[in-house]
Amino acid sequence: MTKKIAIIGCGWFGLPLAKLLIEKGYLVNGTTTSRDKIEMLSNSKINPFVLELSENSISKSITEVLNNVDVAVINIPPGLRRQPNKNYAGQMAQFVPYLENSGVKHVLYISSTSVFEDDETFPIILDNTSPNGKNYSAQQLIKTELQFQNSSYFTTTILRFSGLIGNDRHPAHSLSGRKNISNPMAPINLIHLKDCINISKLIIKNDVWNETFNAASNFHPSKIDYYTQACENFRIPRPEFNIQEKNVGKIINSEKLVQKLNYKIDKPI
Repeated sequence: MTKKIAIIGCGWFGLPLAKLLIEKGYLVNGTTTSRDKIEMLSNSKINPFVLELSENSISKSITEVLNNVDVAVINIPPGLRRQPNKNYAGQMAQFVPYLENSGVKHVLYISSTSVFEDDETFPIILDNTSPNGKNYSAQQLIKTELQFQNSSYFTTTILRFSGLIGNDRHPAHSLSGRKNISNPMAPINLIHLKDCINISKLIIKNDVWNETFNAASNFHPSKIDYYTQACENFRIPRPEFNIQEKNVGKIINSEKLVQKLNYKIDKPI
């Protein structure tokens, strides 16, 4: 029987994931916060819904979004840079009772390796390393992960992406020409959009549930080396780094994902 997937958040990552799943024969419900995107989603063969969400409420359309769905992919970034005091965990909690009442069997929650604290020792972060991020954003993500994992009505796999890059998105562009950038010797932790999509597809296809995965390329040069070279490759001004202060960082290890899914994460360029 064809699996039906709900992708909550058809944006930079969710939209191409939906398109790939449809190519593979899945039925996909997809949500957006903008009515202007409904036609675009529909033209991509996604069954589209407008979904509005706050820490106190969620659109009634969520019931229809989750109707007869086997897997829900929750892909809503915290957005705490623009709204630093937002109760993101409260927003995500709105989904839980609807998921529990819908009959959804599995949840794939897209999280971030920012749940782990940077340190002067550049610790190697394994999939079973306990999240220890102290800032508000990390605490909100950690709380959200637990909200989904603690439900007994569905099984949840947590997929923590590192820094995201893609054809139209590379952090070198935002760093270009900037001065006094911190942590020049810290290792980079990046993953390409195509790997994010393929990993998610494999989790769904192979029913890999009740797991926690880190997702980053096994390529960890220093920030100063990587971004200097990247800016040269793009022919844009190089950034300038603060080499006086102590450096903090971490190394994200994705070996469990590589072995469990038999998937090699490409080197980011």
